[in-house]
Amino acid sequence: MTDRDLLRQRLVAGLAALPCDLAEPAVERLLDYLVLLARWNGTYNLSAVREPLEMVARHLLDSLAVAPCVSGATLADLGTGPGLPGIPLAIAAPQRTVTLVDSNGKKTRFLRAAVRELKLDNVQVVESRVENVAGSFDCITARAFASLADMLAWGGHLLAPGGRWLALKGRVTAEELAAVPAPFRVLEVRPLRVPGLDAERCVVIIAGPDHEVGASATRIQP
Repeated sequence: MTDRDLLRQRLVAGLAALPCDLAEPAVERLLDYLVLLARWNGTYNLSAVREPLEMVARHLLDSLAVAPCVSGATLADLGTGPGLPGIPLAIAAPQRTVTLVDSNGKKTRFLRAAVRELKLDNVQVVESRVENVAGSFDCITARAFASLADMLAWGGHLLAPGGRWLALKGRVTAEELAAVPAPFRVLEVRPLRVPGLDAERCVVIIAGPDHEVGASATRIQP
């Protein structure tokens, strides 16, 4: 069995456990991304995770665990690093336009190479600090690059009316939730179960000022 066969086996088993139903071309493209990331990582130190097999859970499955929460036609992934969770989410939903934002030049060089090599026509890369980005997005993902309050202070202007902000966290405290500034509202703290990852993970789902919150919308404390 080749190394790629082992990666495919691990990925397919993880996708079934999530569950996340992807067509074979999407599975192969995820593997292509993982191989490319592992190759660049040796030179550019894009991720602290060095082993490709470990990357399956910590990068691919961890990113795709949030896919059921993503909605809308446009997504911005802020502080995306090497494209996480943005690239896996773009591969899983090619009909959605995905904008990857990072201020680190070596990471955006990798991202542009990945977009070219993987032929990700629905993805664009923006090299910028979050607060300097312009635009409006139906959904925003951010993988714990700052506190919730700081994330929203820097990038809250990017959330479209009725949009959702998805903050991926290990765990979140009641104090951090309470510090979310008005008019943003925490709708839910949803635990994430990532196959092969023995770590606490959750997504904090935040609504912007123009989101209609029904009677069932509640702030869930961790």
